[in-house]
Amino acid sequence: MTSDTDSRPSARLLDVFAGGTPLPLHDVAASRAWEAASAKVLPPHTLMARAGLAIARVALAVCPHARHIWVACGPGNNGGDGFVAATHLHQWSRSKGLGQQITVSLHGREETLPEDARWALTQMREAGLDLSPPPSAGGWDMCIDALLGIGGNRIPAGDLLAPWEALRKSAKPVIQVDIPSGLLADSGAWPPGDIPLTPPGAERHTLCLLSLKPGVFTASGRDAAGRVWYDDLGTQPPASLAPTAWLCGQGSALRPDRPHASHKGSFGDVLVAGGQRPSADKAGMAGAAMLAARAALHAGAGRVYVCSIGGDTSPGEISWDPACPELMFRRVEQCLADPQQLASPRTAVVCGCGGGHSIRQHLPALLSRTARLVLDADALNAIADDPGLQALLSQRRDRPDRLTVLTPHPLEAARLLGMGIADIQENRLTRATELSQRYGALVVLKGSGSIVAAPGEAPWINRSGNARLATAGTGDVLAGMIGAALAACELAEDMPSLVRDAVWRHGHLADTWPDHGARLTAGALAVLAG
Repeated sequence: MTSDTDSRPSARLLDVFAGGTPLPLHDVAASRAWEAASAKVLPPHTLMARAGLAIARVALAVCPHARHIWVACGPGNNGGDGFVAATHLHQWSRSKGLGQQITVSLHGREETLPEDARWALTQMREAGLDLSPPPSAGGWDMCIDALLGIGGNRIPAGDLLAPWEALRKSAKPVIQVDIPSGLLADSGAWPPGDIPLTPPGAERHTLCLLSLKPGVFTASGRDAAGRVWYDDLGTQPPASLAPTAWLCGQGSALRPDRPHASHKGSFGDVLVAGGQRPSADKAGMAGAAMLAARAALHAGAGRVYVCSIGGDTSPGEISWDPACPELMFRRVEQCLADPQQLASPRTAVVCGCGGGHSIRQHLPALLSRTARLVLDADALNAIADDPGLQALLSQRRDRPDRLTVLTPHPLEAARLLGMGIADIQENRLTRATELSQRYGALVVLKGSGSIVAAPGEAPWINRSGNARLATAGTGDVLAGMIGAALAACELAEDMPSLVRDAVWRHGHLADTWPDHGARLTAGALAVLAG
């Protein structure tokens, strides 16, 4: 290996989830353009040499006591990266007396290896290490998955199938080179086919090389990738190459300390239009509106109103919240009767949380009159079913005083776009952007690695959150937090940053929830929303 490679500082290696800085993401096409540009100005084989060294460093860092390391190499340059990593691990074991056994298997034909990979295999053999059959099941302590890189677009087959299945099913630690083999780098989806389940709690690491790939952070990518590392291999993208997307950092700097001379009107009003009241033929859904309202209040709104919808007036109708007496209660008809408040840039309406079918009749007025509008749940379903409501939503884009946020989960996004849910999940970045462009709105596509897309901008993937949020009502809490952000937003151009911040904080609350504590519920989440 060259002195340029060996002297390269290890500080380039980054544990992605340990930091909070926004990071650029590049899809397959952009990554290949970056690689080609870098290869033109570097000596031959430099990128592969640096990649293999980075892999070996991660392997030694995360599994320093592994006695038997299996390096499973595929037929392309991903396999070549594995050869270089194996060479370093072999040389370090010999020079330091570690006594490690390094087994390198090639799952493809040696004579068809690309030029860089053939060079790496020659270097490995000159170092005294050669190819071997893969070890028996369970006969290794750690594996480096160098089977497939970012070009894979189908489930591994042929010579690759058996080792791929062995790695997927193994409870042993696996370090995945650039991307988990088989995962689609642009979308985080698995290609159609039978995907073996990884054992719960199995240790997985992914080292992204040169660029960070969007698919590692959304859809199935988070579960498949595990802990994500990054090494830029000492390069930078061409100046003309814009990021495909961004990975959100931690809380935005747009939340300054509040001035001492503030009052409740300084931070805006949030009106939650939802919480369908019960009637003879409709279920009551007050809880969803209450969760959104409590979250908006704790997230910093000056005043919060619960504007209930439909149902029958009765002496038992909810008129205050004993757990949160600061909330004020109105019927939605009272809210609509105050056009000045609805049109105020310091009022945000959160519409749809527990709205049921009753929300539909109020949407024309809310879409037409409200300056700042968050559309969630039943409001989105009503719009998806009604071309007239879709037209009213689209018209808001032509009004600079109208700010709109859509917060669909994948099924709601599928209804809005008139396609299947699988199409949404297999193309999360693309579909969130498409929905944003269609309606001129900011879109929060919820799910693992929530996408925040604004018209004309590269989308963002949220890095916070975990499965604790997979419980009823957490989406209502997020809608309320976004409503509070809109009510406090003084400049329209700040809205995307404030919404991203709300999404990040929502996930961060789940990340910091104590493991030894009670189960995270939406009610507890709403109280912590600030």
